[in-house]
Amino acid sequence: MINFRYHVVSLTAVFLALAIGLVVGTAALNGPVADNLKNQITALNKDLSSKRDQINQNREEINRSQEFATEIAPFYLADKLATRKIAVIALPGTSEFADAVISMLNVAGATVTAKVTVQDKFFDPSMNIELLDLAGQSSQPSIQMENPPLNSDGVETVSAQLAAALLQHTGTQQPSVNDVTALLTAYTKGSYISVEKGALGGAEGAVIVSGEPYTDKDATKKNANELTMATQFSKAKPLVVAGLGVGDGNVISAVRGDPTLVKEISTVDNASTVQGQVATAMVTTERMVQGKVGQYGLNAGASSLVPKAAS
Repeated sequence: MINFRYHVVSLTAVFLALAIGLVVGTAALNGPVADNLKNQITALNKDLSSKRDQINQNREEINRSQEFATEIAPFYLADKLATRKIAVIALPGTSEFADAVISMLNVAGATVTAKVTVQDKFFDPSMNIELLDLAGQSSQPSIQMENPPLNSDGVETVSAQLAAALLQHTGTQQPSVNDVTALLTAYTKGSYISVEKGALGGAEGAVIVSGEPYTDKDATKKNANELTMATQFSKAKPLVVAGLGVGDGNVISAVRGDPTLVKEISTVDNASTVQGQVATAMVTTERMVQGKVGQYGLNAGASSLVPKAAS
């Protein structure tokens, strides 16, 4: 009869054989497998190092190209906008490059009569009634809207009012300095805009600097409100919208997608870069001096990077 001791001895022998097999197998395979893994790791490290070098080289090339654009700008843009007066409207999210856009306009010889930075509150749909009330309370005798909006859209009404204050009128009577100051002060106190000291009216055209589109729960209405502002300024004088042309609902794409506005408003979709800032000055020249409208940059709807040189 097979007793318990025999079972124990048999099981022990089986496990011992398995252990010996594992040891022998591991010893036999350890060398080739380990060497293969080491070779793969070495190859991956080399590839990673190569990719890192490529990234650094690309970054350096980008920096160099922007330096080139900065250095060539004074020669290429010289006096293109001499004697021209331009109002700049900076939308939310453009603080990092709005001043650079202004600098290139200055390089081209333009005089920036006003820089108005629009706050998020301006486009908030919940502020509509308050905006309409403020538009009535802050109206000034010499600031007359030629075609005032006849509806209850606060952004549309105030945008038309600001355009009337900042842009040159076709008639002989222009808004007084005191009235322009009073109007801008009213909206500044309401935290709808901020204005740099010395802002004046009388601009012959405007550049709206746009940022990324809104993405919150009210994004659709807010993005539409930015387009409404651009539309009102374009009705008064030549307009260029320069900024970022990426993201659903961005104002540049909206202009390009509108069959009417695309014929009235010029756009530059890469104005966050030096190249785009130089292009903005060129496009503003085309729009204000040559009276042409065009769409420029890198994204959908752009015809080229920059306008063709005037013959």
